[in-house]
Amino acid sequence: MSAIALTAAWVAAAVAGRIAAGDLAREFNGVSIDTRTIGAGELFIAIRGERFDGAEFAAGAIDAGAAGVVVPRGWLERSAKASAERDERPVVLEVEDTTTALQALGHAVRMESGARVVAITGSAGKTTTKEVTSEFLASRYRVIRNRGNLNNHIGLPLSLIELRQRPEIAVVELGMNHAGEISTLVRIAEPEIRVWTNVGEAHLGFFASIDEIAEAKAEIFEGASASTLLVANADDDRIRSRVGRFGGRVTTFGIDRDADVRATAVVDRGIEGTSARFNTPRGSVDVTTPLVGRGNLANVLAATAVALECEVPLATIVERASQLRPASHRGEVVKLPSGVTIIDDSYNANPTAMKRAVDVLASGRASRRIAVLGEMLELGDHASALHAGVGRFVAGAGIDLLLTVGGPPAAALADAAVEAGMGRDRARHFATSDLAADAIAAEVRRGDVVLVKGSRGVKTDRVVDRLKAERP
Repeated sequence: MSAIALTAAWVAAAVAGRIAAGDLAREFNGVSIDTRTIGAGELFIAIRGERFDGAEFAAGAIDAGAAGVVVPRGWLERSAKASAERDERPVVLEVEDTTTALQALGHAVRMESGARVVAITGSAGKTTTKEVTSEFLASRYRVIRNRGNLNNHIGLPLSLIELRQRPEIAVVELGMNHAGEISTLVRIAEPEIRVWTNVGEAHLGFFASIDEIAEAKAEIFEGASASTLLVANADDDRIRSRVGRFGGRVTTFGIDRDADVRATAVVDRGIEGTSARFNTPRGSVDVTTPLVGRGNLANVLAATAVALECEVPLATIVERASQLRPASHRGEVVKLPSGVTIIDDSYNANPTAMKRAVDVLASGRASRRIAVLGEMLELGDHASALHAGVGRFVAGAGIDLLLTVGGPPAAALADAAVEAGMGRDRARHFATSDLAADAIAAEVRRGDVVLVKGSRGVKTDRVVDRLKAERP
């Protein structure tokens, strides 16, 4: 089957827009919202953000080779650039709201493609679950996954537009930090399979409680038919208490409780990964994965449930699981020539994920176990208490050296670790990742294992880069 042709006429119908200029038959090579990276022949959609108005860049997009622009109504009359005579006049498509138009286009391509859509949400593990699910499904199907973490009201429709290549399955993640956002994303994607990994404290600064976060995540239930499948975490009490409201089929995964896809006989092998017995409706198999920690094991279980629904054989799942590699900065194990090992989990952080990462560090063999933990952002009034809880956890895990990075909440993490028994010389606080990088680079020695984790805004990846740059 041929790819979906994004002609001006087709796009206009999809977004309920009016072609104010250009050829109805003009076909676009792709879609972009960024004039810095737009390719020749693409369609530029002039998104309006909090700090910018994409319409101000539409003329620049044309200069950069765009074959057309989607702009607010009345833009053509105001733009001498677009009205000027050209050898090949670009398409000008005017709409009421450009963001709504982008979402409508993503939805239209998704429906026209015929692809089956798997959508994943949760407070932690979305990207890893997406990547593992894609790897399992790719053994049998043509699969497209959303790039990186393009998982919001802008990124998701951009990802769905890639379905114009007509893959058999698309695997996407749905992110949110406010109520109502998952609902919007579900309407755009209309997923046949929905995965809910967990509920945690991520984005607690935007909610009154973790239960409110759970309710916002539960919007993934919306619009389900009797045939829609929910893959749900049986170990998460907040998910278990809400699953009965889902209108379709449910399959569960878990480690600590009975589940349709359950891991037993779990062996944590530290930085070498995890092994377990997977018990499934298709039989039981022994699975070994290099992904570290029980959090990642749960992600593999969720992906296994999806793969089994899509008729991927258990033997294939076992083989693919043994070859998995973490996404960048998400639990990567880096062994340096100096004899130092880094667990690079610097992409993001929340209290639950932080504790899981510390568990991985504590379970492995090392001369010294060192944790460099950046401040966890978007926790609001709960920040200091939640950071202190992680500090006490670190002290109880037997970590040899703790470096914290960021503002007062990160300092509270170090203070709580000291109060729980770590010596003050073993728990140090730094205002920036660059200062922490200088300190850890001077401190580490052969045989050390160093965990680096923190929210993206704290830039703990700079600590990883500094350690990698050190010469033995």
